[in-house]
Amino acid sequence: MTWVEDEAFSADQPFGPQTLPYGVVDGQIAVRVGDQALPLRPIASSFGEHADLVSADTLNPLLAAGRQTWTDVRARLIELTQATAAPKGAILIPIDNAVLPFQVADYVDFYSSKHHAENAGRIFRPHDEPLLPNWTHLPVGYHGRAGTVVVSGTPVVRPHGQQRGPAFGPTQRLDIEAEVGFVCGGPVASRVSTSSAADHVFGVVLVNDWSARDIQGWEYQPLGPFLGKSFATSVSAWVTPLDAFSAARVHTPPRDHPVQEYLLEDQPWGLDLLLQIDWNGTVVSRPRFADMFYSFAQQLAHMTVNGATVRPGDLFASGTVSGPERDQLGCFLEMSWGGRDKITLADGEQRTFLEDHDTVRITATAPGPNGSVVGLAEVAGTVLPAS
Repeated sequence: MTWVEDEAFSADQPFGPQTLPYGVVDGQIAVRVGDQALPLRPIASSFGEHADLVSADTLNPLLAAGRQTWTDVRARLIELTQATAAPKGAILIPIDNAVLPFQVADYVDFYSSKHHAENAGRIFRPHDEPLLPNWTHLPVGYHGRAGTVVVSGTPVVRPHGQQRGPAFGPTQRLDIEAEVGFVCGGPVASRVSTSSAADHVFGVVLVNDWSARDIQGWEYQPLGPFLGKSFATSVSAWVTPLDAFSAARVHTPPRDHPVQEYLLEDQPWGLDLLLQIDWNGTVVSRPRFADMFYSFAQQLAHMTVNGATVRPGDLFASGTVSGPERDQLGCFLEMSWGGRDKITLADGEQRTFLEDHDTVRITATAPGPNGSVVGLAEVAGTVLPAS
């Protein structure tokens, strides 16, 4: 029996004692316990030599501390939250005021779902092969804008840009991309091996890589995504520790040919996550992250193989998570097949792409130890009219 009085703090709930994600609420680091937050500054003395780290106003100092510290702090949190008596100074507060929990250093977005890449290729390049020759040999990605990464709940203003014609104005094809993001920490390093990836990944968030498809379609060749994606990227307010996914690790799908040596893995780092996309209250898709062609360890290895560094606060995202079935697609470009097909919502409204005042929520869960369920905090956003 734990002192935490919250029905959502149980092993059969996403934010029970098996999860314990980190966030920042009211200017201090907190851990989510069910549907409440436990601030760590008032109980910092319970963490001994790590008291200063948990007393910070952002996760960045903890990110920089490294894998052993992350393991120690999490173990202590499990002890404290499972005790029958609350630690001295402990209080529980609402989670409503959670902010972006870390200062984003660099942001990289990948393109690692084979189903999504093939579908997007058929839509954007209908007369060519859907996959370009390099795709099955390396994790394709691009560098995004760290300055436009925003916390879940932040409204997204419909962006302006150039479209085919050429023409200029607000996008008419505003889309989402349901992704999984990885928050980096540990020592600054380059050429990170797949076997060392866990030393540089602190935890996992959900990501919505908002995309203006008409802007993207006009500008992306030959250098790839630019203004069609850089206006906003939303992330969860709570970072679920990588250690929470010990029971969710799976192998990536089989390949037709070997990969380069630096992409080989000596242990499985695919993750068995089930995402859910809710559009104005209607669940329109449930993508499976286990279908992703490249793992986060391979993405990190590729991201640093040329000598580029990874550092605390870096964020990289998986790319759109899509499966082989209609109800497993991770963006509205695929669901509407480039705007050709209408998507009917529960209230009878029909959509191809996002309209002003639409709201999208992405959630996810994973299997936890002993039959429990591990949660990733939602990433949500509402579209505001172009300014």
